[in-house]
Amino acid sequence: MRRTFLLPVFFITYALAYVDRANYGFGAAAGMARTLHLTESRSALLAALFFLGYSAFQVPGMLFARRWSATRLAFLALLLWGVLASLTGVIRNFAWLALDRLLLGVAESIIFPAMLLLLTHWFVRAERSRANTALILGNPVTVLWMSAITGYLIESVGWQRMFLIEGLPAVLWAFLWIAVMRDHPSQAPWMDPEQAARLELEICAQQPDLASPDGERTALKSILLRCDVLQLCLQYFCWSLGVYGFVLWLPTMVRRGADLSMGRTGLLSAAPYLLALPLMILAGRISDRTLRRQQVVWPFLLLAGIAMLGSFFFAGNSFPLAFVCLVLAGGCMFAPYGPFFAILPERVPQTVLGEAFALVNSFGALGGFAGSYLVGLLHAVTGRQTAGYLLMSLALLLSALLVFRLPRVSASSSVRELNHA
Repeated sequence: MRRTFLLPVFFITYALAYVDRANYGFGAAAGMARTLHLTESRSALLAALFFLGYSAFQVPGMLFARRWSATRLAFLALLLWGVLASLTGVIRNFAWLALDRLLLGVAESIIFPAMLLLLTHWFVRAERSRANTALILGNPVTVLWMSAITGYLIESVGWQRMFLIEGLPAVLWAFLWIAVMRDHPSQAPWMDPEQAARLELEICAQQPDLASPDGERTALKSILLRCDVLQLCLQYFCWSLGVYGFVLWLPTMVRRGADLSMGRTGLLSAAPYLLALPLMILAGRISDRTLRRQQVVWPFLLLAGIAMLGSFFFAGNSFPLAFVCLVLAGGCMFAPYGPFFAILPERVPQTVLGEAFALVNSFGALGGFAGSYLVGLLHAVTGRQTAGYLLMSLALLLSALLVFRLPRVSASSSVRELNHA
């Protein structure tokens, strides 16, 4: 019942967040810059400003969530980002639109690390990759249906009303979230008290807390300076550069490459995410069965980088071949998210895990800023898509190398090491 009840709630919440960060690419492809009399470089900056706001409040937001409630903070974030996402279709002034996109990133900044933290409260180690995968499946599933529908929605009502329509569900969902979600199993009225107590004891035994507040502060400082955590930060920066450069500018790449209507552009743009779904499920199952997280992550990222490099070579000669490579790259770059976010809980104690998630995710947000801005800027400056393909390919290949070179340690030894730091 726990998995059946909770995982859809996590899935839908993160899916709504992804709608309001990914639909900007469709607005851009539909001529948003032309309607608002923006240069292409300014349009790229608007796409990127979301990630600047998203990165700035990751760690402070997680500290606040731990001291107050991750569930309640997510409720407020849902309300705020739903309103700000809808305003993207209303505001006509560049400065105000830039502020809106920046604040939208701030509003969404707490969601992902907070939900990763909540998953560690509700699922034991052997379930964690699959639970993370169920959460992050919200990414490709959302972009899949959004790609298929948003193009036709823009053709029907325009890109402005599209933003209004796609922002409102987050506001409505906020009230269902706060009604059913709790921070710990023992707080959930629908959970059997004995089962909740056993679950919390098992999770606590797998991830022991630090002995004292002083130990917690020492451990948090140690995490900020630990080589493996910093390596994960750099790796996630490179990975996110490739992912968000891909997600936000794929509709533009497809529309310019194939000269299609927005409706058909949306349908073609859905293909990579259709491939991502079975690959994510497969990666999560292999990871939980073997408990070998890194060995599942880096091969997928290597394949994504090689496929993106194929798009770079084929783009000038054959759009169909370049598109096939884009589909493979998209599927592979999403596949290992679940195993990746099961790495940190096996290296750091529960008491500082939220801050560690937030730190890594903030670097990922900076990578998203770099990818969304630089890929769009390269398109604007060169007038071609190939430079963006090359940038994303190099970033993905480097991210694969960084995971491959990550020191391999067992969860228990890592926690003991940190407890004695």
